[in-house]
Amino acid sequence: MLALSPRQTDIVQIARNSGRVDVDSLAVRFQVTPQTIRKDLNDLCEAGVLQRFHGGAMLMSGVTNLAYEARRTLAPQAKRAIGQRTAAMIPPHCSLFINIGTTTEQVAMALRHHQGLMVITNNINVAHILQGCPNIEVVVAGGVMRHSDGGIVGEAAVDFIRRFKVDFGVIGASAIDPDGSLLDFDFREVSVAKAIMAGSRRRILVADSMKFSRSAPVRIGHLSDIDVVVTDSPLPPELAGLSALEHLEVALATGQAES
Repeated sequence: MLALSPRQTDIVQIARNSGRVDVDSLAVRFQVTPQTIRKDLNDLCEAGVLQRFHGGAMLMSGVTNLAYEARRTLAPQAKRAIGQRTAAMIPPHCSLFINIGTTTEQVAMALRHHQGLMVITNNINVAHILQGCPNIEVVVAGGVMRHSDGGIVGEAAVDFIRRFKVDFGVIGASAIDPDGSLLDFDFREVSVAKAIMAGSRRRILVADSMKFSRSAPVRIGHLSDIDVVVTDSPLPPELAGLSALEHLEVALATGQAES
């Protein structure tokens, strides 16, 4: 698994802002040799974060998600802070859904010392994180497991999730469109996310700020369907101005996450 250096993290953010980067301008910007930048880009492409072209690299296609291990290396401090901020909203002795995602896994990490929880999940990684926590009952949905990320998807998972009505639903999204649409890549995963939203009394979206500059083809719902969004920076102006979001609570995870 590639652990992104500070320079590589900056390169990814530049690519997200402009759609592509080139070797020469990056070498000037970071005051390093073109060979150093080429190695950075090659590493990022091998990790599935960027796609190489002659003289530079670009974001991967908007119809294909980044490799799961590559996603874990993006914005790790922001994701930990979001996980801790979200866990602080969850009281003891309640029930909740946690779905697939690298940020939702950080919520699970921050919940390990909570008391009296029932956690229903379609994320094998979340189940492993909570394994051995005697005060948390973990219920794992049945269905088809994706080997790429440990997510459990399909109609069997949807039917299982529909059996529950819980206090909180913690969900992630691959992208958030400027019109407020919540987007993902796998329609099977989206079906489970919709069932989680329908079965939750309070819906919490966890999303780092990079999600506001990404695109994906399958619609989960809209920000107006969410009660709270936990993120690491204020909503972009186009979203902040949407009248449909007047009842949305935005919780900012600021500062350094606890290690």
